Amino acid sequence: MKDKTNKKLIGRITRERFRWEKKCLGKYAFPSKNACRLGDDIKHPCGEMLDLRNPFAHDTDRIIHSNSYARYMDKTQVFFQIKNDHITRRSLHVQMVSRIARTIGRCLELNEDLIEAIAVGHDIGHTPFGHAGESAISKELEKRDEGVFVHNAQSVRVLQLLEHRGKGCNLTLQVLDGILGHNGEREQQRFYYDHSKLTWDKLNDNLHGCFTEKGFDKHVEPSTMEGCVVRVADMIAYLGRDFEDAITLGLLGRDALPMTVRRVLGSTNHEIVNTLSSDVIENSYKKEFVAFSDKVFEAFTDMKKFNYKEIYGCNLIKEQINRFTLMVGSLFEKYLNDLKDGDYKQSIFTDFVNRFPDSYLKNNSNARIVADFIAGMADQYFLKQYELCFMPRRIDYDQLVNIDFVNRNIN
Repeated sequence: MKDKTNKKLIGRITRERFRWEKKCLGKYAFPSKNACRLGDDIKHPCGEMLDLRNPFAHDTDRIIHSNSYARYMDKTQVFFQIKNDHITRRSLHVQMVSRIARTIGRCLELNEDLIEAIAVGHDIGHTPFGHAGESAISKELEKRDEGVFVHNAQSVRVLQLLEHRGKGCNLTLQVLDGILGHNGEREQQRFYYDHSKLTWDKLNDNLHGCFTEKGFDKHVEPSTMEGCVVRVADMIAYLGRDFEDAITLGLLGRDALPMTVRRVLGSTNHEIVNTLSSDVIENSYKKEFVAFSDKVFEAFTDMKKFNYKEIYGCNLIKEQINRFTLMVGSLFEKYLNDLKDGDYKQSIFTDFVNRFPDSYLKNNSNARIVADFIAGMADQYFLKQYELCFMPRRIDYDQLVNIDFVNRNIN
């Protein structure tokens, strides 16, 4: 009797939640009741989900409890191998994207649960050492004619195929679509959405294109307004924060930012985030697109050019990228040889391949398996792997004495 009573109560709460969504969400929001998941969960007799959490809230929980999410903590945003606790890490960037996107989404009467799920998962597939790692892995794949690597597609691959020992997290189509379409490297003044194009076949086609055709990912856009908001929030989150990190490290002074940018956006991360977020809300409210005003978008693109030249292209970053690229190349070749030789004592087997069913090895090329392994590494794990594979092993004096003693007795 108690079990039946609980089900009645849960069903009632569920129905009330969906009624609240219908009443409070705006015209262009994506309703939770229309979420699409492979192998739907238990349904209420009236067709509604029998659950206290809506499908997108479930997705957020599935993502933050994944191993890949835990590795956010030791993954680089922009500046790597720098000892400063105040420099942005990937985990902090993801939180910032989530907060900015939810603020914008709330003002636009969108589905905050869908926004949060897309935001917390959007960089799950990012490599160690930021975009340097992404570029290095892609180069290794390209020179072997094994496709390309982009982190937004890898995020979907991780959540769909690699997490939970190859079972994936079984996320909704809308969340995976938003993650795949979040690419914040290609700025646009206006983003449109189209629910009608959102199908599993379309997602898989886009995913395939991202892994096989260079530049394909830049033309994949979210199919929901919520996904568009996360894409914009991603750009807003890193623009001013990367500038603040450069100031913290003494690479730039605050007055280095062009006056044309300062007059419109401000000169601190707080001012930049507030200006950009407010502008997006003002220009997107009650409209079927997410957009910046002309004036703010011009200043935004100017600041992005400034960041690329003065921060991402500075000598400190370039020198580190060159060294890291060589390290990725060496490890990539090492792991390929280990797979080819079937050396099951090596890390790519013990720490990675052995966790998956046999079908993983059968269905993926060796190069793609190596890319999956390296891309999933946290920064310090990558460095330890490189040291293990290529640096001379340290032997203590006592150990040398013992070895010498044994050898003398044998002889």
